[in-house]
Amino acid sequence: MTMHPRLQTAFDQRRALKIISGLNNFDSERVAAIVTAAEQGGATFVDIAANSALVQLIRSLTSLPICVSAVKPDLFVAAVAAGADLIEIGNFDSFYAQGRRFEAEEVLALTHQTRSLLPDITLSVTVPHILELDQQVQLAEELVKAGADIIQTEGGTSSTPTHPGTLGLMEKAAPTLAAAYEISRAVSVPVLCASGLSSVTAPLAIASGAAGVGVGSAINQLNSEVAMIAAVRGLVEALATVSHPLLGVRG
Repeated sequence: MTMHPRLQTAFDQRRALKIISGLNNFDSERVAAIVTAAEQGGATFVDIAANSALVQLIRSLTSLPICVSAVKPDLFVAAVAAGADLIEIGNFDSFYAQGRRFEAEEVLALTHQTRSLLPDITLSVTVPHILELDQQVQLAEELVKAGADIIQTEGGTSSTPTHPGTLGLMEKAAPTLAAAYEISRAVSVPVLCASGLSSVTAPLAIASGAAGVGVGSAINQLNSEVAMIAAVRGLVEALATVSHPLLGVRG
């Protein structure tokens, strides 16, 4: 497996930024606006639903690497044929409100199934935050053995901030930051910290050991492309200021 050069460089520099349009977002105009804002704002790559028509559209609009998300391995095949650069088993957040849980055994099985269908594509897998932290670490290790090239964390939907402002942003990010800290010390592949992050907390993800961050609602819920571009730029600038303990230098 050879990772897209842009991704590899960003992970090596520990400042990868993925903008997520949403696993269940099939509104082509909306997705196009999010992706355009991601590119103009300086993001590293984008994450869209695993839909071949959507991939073809977005491929025509951007030079950024395209990640597609799904929880059904067969959906990846057509999406990759349409031009996706990497795939993500995840975006579980969109299912929790429906009472749908993803346990470790199922995520591992999905990973094996996906790898058997697409042995050479760059594969990212999310570790469900509903697992205890030690179980998340154990699953991450098993996922890497099963062929995962990137491990993604989550947790923003389960956190219930009790304070406004900066303190509330810290509280919202706490579950995914804790997962990034523990998992990054257990696996050798890049960890992408996602779910509940903002320009305030993205640098904390890198300081916790992540090689990049994934941001969805802080971008895709904004109402104008100008606002989305500004928010992406804010994230890029925030990541550029962070120093990482393994690098010992500021970005």
